[in-house]
Formats: sequence, C-alpha cells, structure tokens
Amino acid sequence: MEFLIVCPLALIAGLVDAVAGGGGLISLPAYFFAGLPPHAAIATNKLSSTMGTTVATIRYLLFGYMVKRFVIVGVVCGLAGSAAGANLALVADSFALMVFMLVSLPFVAWMVFRTRDLNRFAERPLPPRRALALTGVIALAVGIYDGFYGPGTGTILMLLLTAVAHQGMREAAGTTKAINLATNVAALAVFLANGEVLVGLGLAAGAFNIVGNWIGASLFDKKGAAILRPIMLIVIALFAARLVVDLVG
Repeated sequence: MEFLIVCPLALIAGLVDAVAGGGGLISLPAYFFAGLPPHAAIATNKLSSTMGTTVATIRYLLFGYMVKRFVIVGVVCGLAGSAAGANLALVADSFALMVFMLVSLPFVAWMVFRTRDLNRFAERPLPPRRALALTGVIALAVGIYDGFYGPGTGTILMLLLTAVAHQGMREAAGTTKAINLATNVAALAVFLANGEVLVGLGLAAGAFNIVGNWIGASLFDKKGAAILRPIMLIVIALFAARLVVDLVG
C-alpha cells in the first residue's frame, strides 16, 4: 500500500520539481498519507528526491544551463546557509517565519502572474561581480530558510535568481538544481547515518521521481516560460496550503 500511494505521487513531484522546484510539497505529504512517522517520512523523501534531482541536475548540465561561477558560489553559500538554518531551527520559533511567508505569498504569486517571461530580467544584465555577489547572498539566505523550514526552496530560488540577480531563466534553473542537489545530499548523509531512511521504499519512489524529473527537464527545455509560470503558480498554492496546515497544527 505504501508503494501504491508514494510512487505515483513521487513521479508527479519529480516533474514539478524539475520545472519549477517545490516537488517536496507533493512527495512529502505522500509519505505521511502512507502512514510513515515524521522522521522516516522526511528521511525517505530525501532519498527519493535526491535521486530525481541528480538526474535533473545532470540533464541541465548537458543542456548547457550551468554557469560555473554561479554554481560554485551558489552551492558553497547554500550549504553554509542550510547549516546555519538547521542550527537556528533548534533554538528559534518557526511560527513568525511561517506567518511572514504566508503574508508574502500573494505578492509572490502576483509577481509570477504579472511577469509573463522571467527571462525579461536577463535582458538588463547586471555587472558580473554584482550578479555573482547577489547569487551568493540569495543562496545563503534561501539556504538558511531551507535549513530552518524548507518547503518551496527551489521555487523561491528560481524567482530570486531571475528577478534579483538577473540570471536567465535557464541559468537560474541550473543554479537552483545544483544548490538543491548539494543540500539534499548533505541532509541525506545525516539521515542515512542515523538509520532513518526506509531504503526499499525510498529507492522505488526514487525511480519514479527520476522518471518525473526526466520528463520535467525535457518539458522545461522545450517549453521554457510557457510551462514554468503555471506550474510555479500551482507550487505557490500548494505552499500556501502547507503553511496554513502547519500554522493550524
């Protein structure tokens, strides 16, 4: 029963994640629906999502979306931020952060809806050093959020890297995937070392997640902004629902 619930949703999550980020908003609840306890659900989801993200990252690399300087700075700063956020989560109350995110989401949705092509920001490129510095700051800040709370990290990165750092949509997708893969691998290593991962279920769901990421990466390469905007709006709606559930809970 766990496999029947988790695997199809892992495929959908992989497709969404490859295009716009935020696949965990679909896959993680699937593990909860299947009856896994919280730590096992989070850990096993990390295994399946890491498998899918690895494939998407490789495909984006082969598509030529990876800009070396952005990826290196983004990964280093993202890992540092994620570690800081995880430590912050041990001592801080997440309620205020969740309220802030919930209040901010209508503006984020409005920006996505209003901006028909996120590539338009790249038409006014920033000086290289400024773009690199902003990429590092964004990766650090979102990394802190990822370690502290986490849902929707990929979507937030995509939006900020395009709208603030003026990366092209495809370059932003490549940077986002590299950062996500690095933070996923780091978290997965911790979960595996502590024996929290249900390896059989995680590998099966990971295979489905790989298929979803493969399809999503292909769609993103062919359709670009036409498919990114509607999926991003769906992810934002799921994110809002997740925040409300967490706040009520």
